[in-house]
Amino acid sequence: MTRFDVARTQQPKSTAAYGSLRFGPLRYQLKRTIGMLPTPDNSECSRQPFRNKFAHVSSPMSRTFAYARVSTFDQTPENQIQEIKAAGFAVEPHRIITETISGSMAIAQREGLSRLLDKMEKGDVLIVTKLDRLGRDAIDVSTTVAKLEEIGIHVHCLALGGVDLTSSAGKMTMNVINAVAQFERDLLIERTQSGLARAKASGTPLGRPSALSKDQQNEVREKLHNGETISAIARQFETSRQTIMRVRDQA
Repeated sequence: MTRFDVARTQQPKSTAAYGSLRFGPLRYQLKRTIGMLPTPDNSECSRQPFRNKFAHVSSPMSRTFAYARVSTFDQTPENQIQEIKAAGFAVEPHRIITETISGSMAIAQREGLSRLLDKMEKGDVLIVTKLDRLGRDAIDVSTTVAKLEEIGIHVHCLALGGVDLTSSAGKMTMNVINAVAQFERDLLIERTQSGLARAKASGTPLGRPSALSKDQQNEVREKLHNGETISAIARQFETSRQTIMRVRDQA
């Protein structure tokens, strides 16, 4: 019999289960913590903290604000508010600002958002569901986020995975979005210029149609030649003085 066999025979019977006795309660507690096991009252409270993947966003000392914007009065911002709550953000009602205004309006000219930013201080968190809720002008949004970063305010966008736009990852995301937006604008300008060039080459008249037909324009020129005033001719043809002057200049 080897010394290993002797040691095995002298081992207490309870030693084989030593690992289970030692780590069993710990493993059970870990499973209960991450929600794999129900609580004694069969409630769902033990799993709730882990459903909130944004629970780390705000610290106890910071305040969380939410901004929801719609473009027309036919729309409602309630869906955005519910989406923010579903993401796990507990925002007090007086810290939620809703606004009905076009996204093309500059951020500085929005009364609701300006009022919200005036309330915020260093360490606070601003939540939006999508980046276009802040605005559709990428440059304006980037400038506003940069100003908030200087103050110490964090901006989180749910549509971008809840990333903090003032963080390194958020800045990279903003740069990519801005680059794509600039590419789309440049492409639109390029297509517009190309279409105008083709229209000119084919002889297609550009701009809106004239208010007067060719015969009416000839009649206007004849009346001007006879000495009638521009205002009198405009009243006869029920048009503006600018239209009569354009006909005169084209003669």
